[in-house]
Amino acid sequence: DMIYFDQNNNRELKLDTVEDLCDINTSSIFMEKTGFIILGAGLVKHHILNANLMRNGADYAVIINMCPEEDGSDAGAGIGEAKSWGKIAKNGKGAKVFSEVSLVLPTIVA
Repeated sequence: DMIYFDQNNNRELKLDTVEDLCDINTSSIFMEKTGFIILGAGLVKHHILNANLMRNGADYAVIINMCPEEDGSDAGAGIGEAKSWGKIAKNGKGAKVFSEVSLVLPTIVA
């Protein structure tokens, strides 16, 4: 709601998810190599992995979340499943860290 009201006052604010998805997909197709670190899950994970599907998979992947594979959600899908769909290249390197992001990210960055 606040975005709607702000757009009436600020015409420079533009949110176009379709344009964003087109940009993400197009940019990944033409990259020599791609990799990602996904913090959490949900729609962002879905679109980043699908963008890499357009180029036969990412070369490097790190996924950090607490979603189990057993619930069948996209968020819980592991590296093996992403490789089977072509979202991570068959010879790509990947790891899934089962943890709450705020606990491990400071250690990774340090």
